[in-house]
Amino acid sequence: MNWIADIDALEALYGTPGQPSLRKVAGQMTPLYRKWIMASRLCVLSTVGPQGTDGSPRGDDGPVVVELDLSTLAMPDWRGNNRLDSLRNIVSDGRVSLMFMIPGSNTVVRVNGMAQLTDDADLRARFERKSHLPATVIVISISEIYTQCARALMRAGTWARDDSEGLPTAGEILAEMTDGVEGGAAYDAEWAPRAAKTMW
Repeated sequence: MNWIADIDALEALYGTPGQPSLRKVAGQMTPLYRKWIMASRLCVLSTVGPQGTDGSPRGDDGPVVVELDLSTLAMPDWRGNNRLDSLRNIVSDGRVSLMFMIPGSNTVVRVNGMAQLTDDADLRARFERKSHLPATVIVISISEIYTQCARALMRAGTWARDDSEGLPTAGEILAEMTDGVEGGAAYDAEWAPRAAKTMW
């Protein structure tokens, strides 16, 4: 295996980036990037920390983030399984990336920046849903915003197909990982009603 460990060697394989790929980058929210991001209900939050990297899907019933100002976004952290992988990373190392997606569009909008975590009562109150508040809010200082080439989603046919038939369920995976001690059909049957009660 020939490992590429030199930036010059890497760039020699790919050549010079096209000007549009460089000129589309913004350092803060613009009217059109704002319109795109505020239409997104789903993004992937990527973080890095002492234990490694983490990628976490984040979704909401409206915009997945709110704009605090031209250079700052806020994302609620709704309670989940309490692993806190992304949040631990943010506390240790604030570097984050977000990939915003919208069903039907092959474009992905990416945001890179620095994040901090807060339990500020007023900020948490902005995200109230059905009398529930997020435990914390991730505040992201934007370094750059840009669109990602659509080819990956186009190749995958992301929004034009449903490949879920026959996939293992979360309960089946948990049963496999615990030698049947946890998980299984009972777990799957109980999960949806339990999740609905704790959605926010």
